[in-house]
Amino acid sequence: MRFLPRPRRAWLFLLGFIVCAGVLLLPPRPSGIPLTSAFGEERRVLLMPLDSRPPCLDFVVALGTLGGVTIVAPPEEILDYYSKPGDTAALQHWAEENIAGCDYAILSIDQLLHGGLLASREAKKTPADAEALLAFLRRLHAAHPETPLYAFNILPRLTPPDSIDGAQERKNLLRYSRLADQIDLQTIPDPNDLAELNDLRAAIPAESLRRYEALFENNARLNRALIDLAAEGILARLVIGQDDGERYGIPNRERRRLFAELCQRHLKDDMVVFTHGADEIAQTLLATAEAKRDGFAPRVALRYNSPVTPGRILPYMAADMETIAEEKIRLLGGTGVPDPDAADFTLFLSANDAATLGSRRSAADEIKTLVAAGRSVAVVDLAEHFLAEESLLPFLVKNDVPLHALTAYAGWNTASNAIGTAAAEACLLEIARRRARTADDMRRLYAAQLNFLDGRFLEDYFYLRDIIDGMNLMLRKAGYRNVNDLDLEHNARWANDMLQHALNRRIASFSNILLPFRAPITVISPDGPIRLAVRHLTATAWHPWPRTFEIRLQSRSEIEELK
Repeated sequence: MRFLPRPRRAWLFLLGFIVCAGVLLLPPRPSGIPLTSAFGEERRVLLMPLDSRPPCLDFVVALGTLGGVTIVAPPEEILDYYSKPGDTAALQHWAEENIAGCDYAILSIDQLLHGGLLASREAKKTPADAEALLAFLRRLHAAHPETPLYAFNILPRLTPPDSIDGAQERKNLLRYSRLADQIDLQTIPDPNDLAELNDLRAAIPAESLRRYEALFENNARLNRALIDLAAEGILARLVIGQDDGERYGIPNRERRRLFAELCQRHLKDDMVVFTHGADEIAQTLLATAEAKRDGFAPRVALRYNSPVTPGRILPYMAADMETIAEEKIRLLGGTGVPDPDAADFTLFLSANDAATLGSRRSAADEIKTLVAAGRSVAVVDLAEHFLAEESLLPFLVKNDVPLHALTAYAGWNTASNAIGTAAAEACLLEIARRRARTADDMRRLYAAQLNFLDGRFLEDYFYLRDIIDGMNLMLRKAGYRNVNDLDLEHNARWANDMLQHALNRRIASFSNILLPFRAPITVISPDGPIRLAVRHLTATAWHPWPRTFEIRLQSRSEIEELK
């Protein structure tokens, strides 16, 4: 059993010590009342997800449970499946048939127009298709004017479409995109840069360059039309997200131009919002809508593991950590406050590389102090190279931080995804706490909260920082070179078996030995304090798409109330 991959001898000694200490020091398991995770659901929200991956769909459903919200989502047979686009005509029809009775709708424009995020990267839809989508949105609003429509659309990413597959061609397109953005930022264009841009334009096949630039032109045209719908009141809010990017690139230029046009129109600040990220936007919109319903404007304190973290630009990001965090707070309708004592929750952002690994001990100390003082802390645990050795979680464990006292934990993929998920969970948990009227409400809330939190530990740390590398290595040793294109009838089944076996071993170590996992927490309910503890954790996991990049995880945290 091991907590970190490739543990050093110190870790082996520590785990041996914990095993012995767990046997000798843990109190006998107290009798209590087993809790279920069925929160009393009161509201209905229609969701058109960005795609069928768990962060875009399952996470929204799970977070809805915190606030008593039932998410109404399309059946899987008309949604996208990896490279197969969703049935856009059927999806639009489904939305029209199912929006009645919903309190509001969260709509991915990429799903409704292209059939999902991956399909949008090829942008095969015509201007006529875009006009038909705009007509559909007008029709949906006219039929249900009392139901707010929260829509989001994603700027194309920096990387060229997969259908442009020449290695040098793709390299030239990336250089062209970065350079075009740099020139746009120059007050007086550098002649050398202009000359290089012309050389690249000549070297890139004309059709490939046309297709690449058309992605941004068509997306900008659609965004302008969507902004018009927001200005008319057809869309209650429009969020324009930015997919995988870098410090420089044409997507950044397009975002700046759209923002400048928006400023000239003097629209309300919350009518059209820009944010970095894509997968997490539906989660954030759910939290935003629920906060608006209750008139709740979260006060959020930002804390960092290192003085250099606020200005760090992590892989696949076009902005630094502080900018992204502030965007998510604004999107929630919240404000930043300097003092955690005055905040509804603290977003603690950790991002490590070799130079900042020494900050993890002091970061764990600060988080432990905040939790001990009863503060709500959402931890974002990121790493430059996506390695377990760079992560903060092992130091939270070594420091005996009661893990289930955390408000949120996220470390999934990119900085924007993780920050957005943690902020949404923290916001929805605070909203639900305020809505709770009885101790039973609070029990059901925390059954859902702790189950989602444990799922994030298992996926964001154990799978993405540990298990996935071992699985990919085994697949490649067996001759399967492309782990992003598995054969569902052969090596994908083997991959799922490897995944479940590896996850079971980590769960055994994590939930049955590590003291911070089993530490009780005290929850203040309207009827007085309640002490809860997670006593057993199980999970089933498999790959929802024929690749190892993500998993679908169904975790079950068995929770007891201590007498």
